[in-house]
Amino acid sequence: MSVTQIPLPFLYTVDHIGPGHAREALARDVLAGLTACPKWLPPKWFYDATGSALFERITRLPEYYPFRRELGLLREHAPEIARLTGAENLVELGSGTSEKTALLLEALREAGTLRTYTPVDVDGETLEAAARRVSAAHPGLAVWAVRADFERHLALLPRIGRRLVAFLGGTLGNLEEEARASFLAALRETLVPGDCLLLGADLVKDTGRLVAAYDDAAGVTAAFNRNVLAVLNRELGADFAPEAFAHVALYDARRHRIEMRLRATRTMRVRFRVPSLEVGFRAGEEMRTEISAKFYRYLLERELARAGYVPVRWYTDPGQDFALALAEVPGAPAARPDGDPARPRRGRRQGGA
Repeated sequence: MSVTQIPLPFLYTVDHIGPGHAREALARDVLAGLTACPKWLPPKWFYDATGSALFERITRLPEYYPFRRELGLLREHAPEIARLTGAENLVELGSGTSEKTALLLEALREAGTLRTYTPVDVDGETLEAAARRVSAAHPGLAVWAVRADFERHLALLPRIGRRLVAFLGGTLGNLEEEARASFLAALRETLVPGDCLLLGADLVKDTGRLVAAYDDAAGVTAAFNRNVLAVLNRELGADFAPEAFAHVALYDARRHRIEMRLRATRTMRVRFRVPSLEVGFRAGEEMRTEISAKFYRYLLERELARAGYVPVRWYTDPGQDFALALAEVPGAPAARPDGDPARPRRGRRQGGA
């Protein structure tokens, strides 16, 4: 781990990944996923500079409702979330550009409780740029920008003040059900009574709308999907021909999830320099690059309860497209690190809104 103070007041970076780690992790994932049957890759490798820019375009597409719905929910309910949680430290997992987080930060500042912001992301450049913007917009706010993989480094996150952990964008749905359970339980182990979790969750709906959100008419999502092959070429010395793969998006109704895949349009062999590997593709063979689970309220709240959380609020839009689930760690609020008891929160009621 390395800790660096950026030349701005109260802005620090913490790196749990270090040089070379990302390439090594990518090589491990390639070895595991591309030698499996069927082939797969985890979606976190989409987000190099090009992939991040393409995803920003996706969030503005007419077909891609999740970004707009979640943003609308935060605009409407962030003040109540701030009041209910009384959070001193906003921890955001997979923070990206921190655009939606601005609403939570402002609400917590207005509530008078905010002391620290802890964005967590695997992309160091995006993380630092977002942290600088937040620091400039909130003078006096302590910002600890943590470069980490939230599937591996949860136990290493700073434990500063009473925390609200935000996991937005429906990113929880990128995990398989077993991995979701492990993630929620591991996160719960790092939290103390009085800490809260805010989840963004895409909801089950019309199949046509779900598929369209991942297969837009302009082809931006297709370019985003194929860009992962450019990442493999650059980082691991592979020789993929991205144009030889077709973008596929389908809905698995049994598992309530979208799957994005890349389908080989011809038979080919792909060579990697690191790891030393050669992978064959048949014409028509598909490689899964992302899953995105869609939720029913009762099933998500059951997953949260099994991991040790108590549901507090359920916020959704009139069309039931997207939801914010607010949950807390039960028990008396824990003592703060400085020994002062956490201030009781006002107006806490159980149940949904």
